[in-house]
Amino acid sequence: MAPPPASIAQMTEQFTAAPLSALPQAARLGVWQTTVAEAASLSGIGLHSGREVNIRLLPAAADTGIVFLRTDIETEAEAIIPALCASVCEVTLSSKIGNRFGHVVGTVEHLMAAFAGLRIDNAIVEIDAAEVPIMDGSAKPFVELINRAGIRELSVSRRVVRVTKPVRVENGDAYCELLPDSERVFEAEIDFESGAIGRQSYTLTLDKDGFDVDVVNARTFCMAQQVEDMHKAGLALGGSMDNAIVVDGDKVLNEEGLRSAEEFVQHKLLDAIGDIYLMGMPLIGRYRGYKSGHALHNSLLNALFADEDCFELVDLASDEAVLAAE
Repeated sequence: MAPPPASIAQMTEQFTAAPLSALPQAARLGVWQTTVAEAASLSGIGLHSGREVNIRLLPAAADTGIVFLRTDIETEAEAIIPALCASVCEVTLSSKIGNRFGHVVGTVEHLMAAFAGLRIDNAIVEIDAAEVPIMDGSAKPFVELINRAGIRELSVSRRVVRVTKPVRVENGDAYCELLPDSERVFEAEIDFESGAIGRQSYTLTLDKDGFDVDVVNARTFCMAQQVEDMHKAGLALGGSMDNAIVVDGDKVLNEEGLRSAEEFVQHKLLDAIGDIYLMGMPLIGRYRGYKSGHALHNSLLNALFADEDCFELVDLASDEAVLAAE
């Protein structure tokens, strides 16, 4: 099985952009690449380290993709970590990316979901620690950060990954898959024994009309017993009910309750959007997940890139694309 591309440049060299047959949604997605308009900063606590983390978003040139830069690493060449599935090195509790020098950045999925939902193709993320701050456990602070920075259009065509054939991965009764579709559709379903969660499903179509507020605001969640186990293992030292929903049996322990009746599945959907954006380009297709998580999402992207019959790169600003969008 061939490994997935390790850079945007490698991706565009390895897979030739196909002419567009019919994709009217190109107008909604926008045909030009984007980046943040100016620098913007944010500070918060690392979920697992419990230490303060500072990040800064910086504009990036077209075809850069999303790249993390560890400012606490002395040599810049060793500090660069592309936000791509080829960089994923751990999928326990979060998506962690790393490089060949052993430097990592964990819990990237909520920030990546914000980039995906706001259609940011290129950005440098300066970070002075090994994990993205957890903030309130949702993508809302990152969406606000990007909106503060502003969004600038670049004069280079946006490329997308268009699913052309179903691809699916499974683990027991859990699965996730990518299916052909003319839009960016995400469907998630969860099923927990806890009466506080139960069985929930939610569908979201990402387009130019905006990012679903309930999905943006949906916080990470865990069971009370998990918190104890993680603390014993030296993990989740920065976790609290300020940045996670904690469930004990059939009860939500957070005094303020839920932000949405479907917040649990909406957060799972948020994670999926962030994980899938590690393909390096926007998805045109349908994601569907049942009891899925970070490990299956990474397996799905690896399976996708291993079979060139499953997808094509589409250049949205090509003459064919512009005509199809009109």
